[in-house]
Amino acid sequence: MTMTRKILVTSALPYANGAIHLGHLVEYIQTDIWVRYQKMQGNEAYYVCADDTHGTPIMLRAEKEGITPEALIDRVHGEHLRDFTGFHINFDSYHSTNSIENRELASQVYLNLRDAQLIERKTIEQYYDTSKEMFLPDRFIKGQCPKCGAQDQYGDNCEVCGATYSPTDLINPVSAVSGTPPVRRESEHYFFKLGDCGEFLREWTRSGALQKEAANKLDEWFSAGLQNWDISRDAPYFGFEIPDAPGKYFYVWLDAPIGYMASFKHLATTKQLDFNAWWKAGSDTELYHFIGKDILYFHALFWPAMLKNAGYRTPTGIFAHGFLTVNGAKMSKSRGTFITAESYINSGMNPEWLRYYFAAKINGSMEDLDLSLDDFIARVNSDLVGKYVNIASRTAGFIAKRFDGKFADSLPTSELLNEVQHAATLIGECYESRDFGRALREIMHLTDKANQYVNDNKPWEIAKQEGQDALLHEICSVSMNLFRLLTLYLKPVLPKLAADVEQFLNIPAMTWVDAQTLLAQHTINTYSHLMTRVEQKQVDAMIAANIVETPEPAKPAVTIAPIAETISIDDFSKIDLRVAHIVNAEHVEGADKLIRLTLDIGEGQTRNVFAGIKSAYDPAQLIGRMTVMVANLAPRKMKFGLSEGMVLAASGDTPGLYILSPDTGATAGMRVK
Repeated sequence: MTMTRKILVTSALPYANGAIHLGHLVEYIQTDIWVRYQKMQGNEAYYVCADDTHGTPIMLRAEKEGITPEALIDRVHGEHLRDFTGFHINFDSYHSTNSIENRELASQVYLNLRDAQLIERKTIEQYYDTSKEMFLPDRFIKGQCPKCGAQDQYGDNCEVCGATYSPTDLINPVSAVSGTPPVRRESEHYFFKLGDCGEFLREWTRSGALQKEAANKLDEWFSAGLQNWDISRDAPYFGFEIPDAPGKYFYVWLDAPIGYMASFKHLATTKQLDFNAWWKAGSDTELYHFIGKDILYFHALFWPAMLKNAGYRTPTGIFAHGFLTVNGAKMSKSRGTFITAESYINSGMNPEWLRYYFAAKINGSMEDLDLSLDDFIARVNSDLVGKYVNIASRTAGFIAKRFDGKFADSLPTSELLNEVQHAATLIGECYESRDFGRALREIMHLTDKANQYVNDNKPWEIAKQEGQDALLHEICSVSMNLFRLLTLYLKPVLPKLAADVEQFLNIPAMTWVDAQTLLAQHTINTYSHLMTRVEQKQVDAMIAANIVETPEPAKPAVTIAPIAETISIDDFSKIDLRVAHIVNAEHVEGADKLIRLTLDIGEGQTRNVFAGIKSAYDPAQLIGRMTVMVANLAPRKMKFGLSEGMVLAASGDTPGLYILSPDTGATAGMRVK
């Protein structure tokens, strides 16, 4: 007998400073599908989440709106939960990090780490905004890069040249809050000694808890050396005060993941569950986190190190996924492809269309996922309406009209029914491994066979023949049993449609074990159409509703930068410029301005180059193009990886970046001279 598993599942906490959009839903939909499958298997599975509510951005937005931070996060919590509910995301607990449970747990984790000698205090110099009377986080300071001179760079790294530095190294720094130059002030900060956890983390990240590609990614951070982590912020700050440090507050990334624990504790109180049995060290329950690959660093290094050393269990698995693109490009407000969950629903779009499409693209890896709107329309209409629903719409009517809504007394021996029943094992394995795309391919393969059965037996023709009622009854009863089994397999993905089918078939909520049984001598309810087709006009209306017009900036007078000092031909000849073929281009997780380019310059292997051109180009537009690169530039170790060269781009005092391209006919590896 299979033992019931105890499974706790979380998704990353959405920040309470913006609306839920389709990019967010990639994560919550796949998590919901996985948990629904676990519950159908009879496992004790809980799905918890919460709004991430602390930090400077929340404080400043509330101030701008003239309300308290508490009022802001309460409002956003309602909006987020509304959007998730609209897409049938079934949380067992959707809480807030600004909760009593989270304050208590964050304080306890901190005190345990302090007692384990893993907290140190250190005086650091920071920029202070005298106008707003606050210390400035790195991302609220902008200035000129001290290494390459690029303007408008953040206070921790340059996304043009890749240099990392302290905010105090910036040239001409300006507060992004008030626009005034900040001053330097010293402040004592609290640090978690992540560097002392290296041995444990190296072992844990290779324990099988991570996807292989995620574990490989973490090797880059191990190679660079684990740095101690600043976990404190100075007042004013919206968050929890550190227990033994008046005026000091936990940095949002410390108490945010503890929000998983707090949300479950809230649920545990409601359902009378033993919190410690699920979270204390030595727990035999399972804990899984679904996250985007851009926050892998926090979840796969800081989080397990905090849990381990504070006396709690570490995650059983962390499942990272890629980003969402729309029509092959980054989501864009100007093109209307930065689509909010609310606008999708308000446009009359069925949320299960999107659940199905996302599931069909998810394979359990960290690959990015593209929402091609033309393919979306075609796939939903073909698979769900043209194939799946079609089985019931062509056979249910005969059961109602000719046989008083009742299935045949017995079903014939059927190889097809047997095949579809036995497919439960493979389809279940696909759901378990999060390869939803393969699960749906298997289901659609069986759906094609079910439709072929209907086509071959032609019940509409049998119905016209005298003395063939028994055969008609058999064909339609077999068809409807096939439809029921297919619905069972689709239920994690299409829960609302499955509930409608259960009501129509007059059956209780289906679980996975129901694949072992068939229905005979069973009375069903009247059939009504289950799903409509996606219409192009609905998609067009949704896109139109999301277009945000951005006014053209006034064009400043063209100025030319001064010509650099004269060099000799010998100086110039030291620079090896080569024509490069852009083999691949992709976003860089955690970087606002970088694109990772994979370049071929005819060496028999490719090179990896980070270019600060994200503001000017979508990666998809660059793939296949030719450009020019500095081939003999010394490799540079950046926080995002190793950069093995530099591409050339034109820029000036006016906005705009323009990569250089050779004339037609140039091939990879040609020297530019």
